Amino acid sequence: MQGSTRRMGVMTDVHRRFLQLLMTHGVLEEWDVQRLQKHCYKVHDRNATVEKLEDFINNINSVLESLYIEIKKGVTEDDGRPIYALVNLATTSISKMASDFAENELDLFRKALELIIDSETGFASSTNILNLVDQLKGKKMRKKDAEHVLQKFVQNKWLIEKEGEFTLHGRAILEMEQYIRETYPDAVKVCTICHSLLIQGQSCETCGIRMHLPCVAKYFQSNSEPRCPHCNDYWPHEIPEVFDPEKEREAGISKSNKRSLRSRQH
Repeated sequence: MQGSTRRMGVMTDVHRRFLQLLMTHGVLEEWDVQRLQKHCYKVHDRNATVEKLEDFINNINSVLESLYIEIKKGVTEDDGRPIYALVNLATTSISKMASDFAENELDLFRKALELIIDSETGFASSTNILNLVDQLKGKKMRKKDAEHVLQKFVQNKWLIEKEGEFTLHGRAILEMEQYIRETYPDAVKVCTICHSLLIQGQSCETCGIRMHLPCVAKYFQSNSEPRCPHCNDYWPHEIPEVFDPEKEREAGISKSNKRSLRSRQH
């Protein structure tokens, strides 16, 4: 019997609509992806049984494989929310952003990326990024214009801003991990648990190993005396909670109901 090969999927109107909408959003959380899938079935094939999400996406990926494109699943670094993004496997550099940004804007992203990668916290302050504006390639950019460009990066889900500091969005990590590993081999940080690229996380004060916050949460779950998985010394950081999609869904429904109630009262 010959070895089995990966079966080529069949793209229906449901799959095509789903792919088109995902491309529009760039990146979506798993809950939104599930809602999007159901919406596409409702529009194009109301009577069909909704395929399991993993199988549905694998079906699309089998068709996209020859185009070096893939719907890739990851998690947010701060709280472990599952996310999905359409990733171009053939182009891993910042040049994939060229259709949306000018040369000097792309160089601003490179400067921000370098500061983020080199930092201990995984964040770069807006002040430090804007101080590099005079070094940008291409057309000169004023600091005020650079602030606007940074907000464009946030809106397009390449960066996240928290209290005047910037870090990489999950989309950027999913799409640029290979590029970052190849471009910054001496500065790149890797999680000791999942071995993926690490931008934000916690580190052992004794041996220096690093872990994503979601990996910390899962590794030390129900552990009253957490110890480093490498050197066994006491882990001094606060242990975050494990992300619970059911709690998140209930909270979302509760918020939606409260908004609906308020709208009826006014």
